[in-house]
Amino acid sequence: MEQTQFYRMPKMNVRRLTAAISSLKSRSMADSVPRKKKKQNFIKDYLHYFALRILVVFLYLFDVETNLRTACFLGRMLWKYYHRGRQRALDNLRASFPEKSEQWIWETGRRSFEHIAMLAIDVLFTPRLVKKENWRDYSRFKTAERAKWLIKEGKGMIMIAAHYSNFEIMGYMLGLFGYNIYSIARPFDNKLINKYLYGVRQLGGQKIIDKKGAAELMGNIASEGATLCFIADQDAGRKGLFVDFFGRKASTYKSIGLLAITNNIPIGVGYSRRIDNRFFFEICVPRIIFPEEWADKDDPLMWVTEEYTKAIENFVREDPSQYWWLHRRWKHRPKEKIKAQSNKNQ
Repeated sequence: MEQTQFYRMPKMNVRRLTAAISSLKSRSMADSVPRKKKKQNFIKDYLHYFALRILVVFLYLFDVETNLRTACFLGRMLWKYYHRGRQRALDNLRASFPEKSEQWIWETGRRSFEHIAMLAIDVLFTPRLVKKENWRDYSRFKTAERAKWLIKEGKGMIMIAAHYSNFEIMGYMLGLFGYNIYSIARPFDNKLINKYLYGVRQLGGQKIIDKKGAAELMGNIASEGATLCFIADQDAGRKGLFVDFFGRKASTYKSIGLLAITNNIPIGVGYSRRIDNRFFFEICVPRIIFPEEWADKDDPLMWVTEEYTKAIENFVREDPSQYWWLHRRWKHRPKEKIKAQSNKNQ
């Protein structure tokens, strides 16, 4: 088992970035799917926020392992009664693993729902449990040394992950040890809950940037030599790049590849995989894509997007039960596919 040691890097000049964040007007990323604005109901939002805080107090009465067992039970209940999500997960699994038995498909899908429920416990307990002096009690690192030193150099880097197991702990631990980390996140509609959960996630030192309005800011952060963290397996709508993911074309954001190519910075593809049902994770960066690799490609943006998507698929295949199969990853299809289907139906 590979062991790693973290070192505190010098603080970057982030004063200009902080000012930019506070003054930046809210606007969508260039290749984001527009979201309809929901009418705010402040009383309803407050009641939901109050209920969440009460729930958190109750959860903290028990140790993390007890809460994870409860989360597994709730995940199984979600699998049983959330019919639409269960059906979507089953459809995605059948299309992605046509060679697997129906029993395997159902067991993997149910286990996936358990991991989704356990993530909520992970987020709440990580700041309470994981400290600089005891991180080895909760994690081990595998093939991560090179990525660590690239981040430490402060020349800029992009780290991407997927909706897989506890993807939150990677950014938390990098921030905990003083690395200059920014994570791009989609805000919750409930502003009170959003502020609370952002505060929990930022306790280790990582900085959270709302996906809304992040497009212009991302380039400024990259030029400062910071590391930007993305969840890179979301459907990007009709204007995304369609690349292979488990044998089907999936719409994928252009912004990650464009940012890397424009700033000439590497892309690290990483994951955090839960070991058994415990609060213990294997953290790995199995693929780093360097600028020299895409320099001679005819279509660098397409090549980069295909390459990191393939790297995500590779680690998901190692343990598919930890992936979010209810995720609408294949929501949009390429125009030629839609046209072909339309002609077939005529």
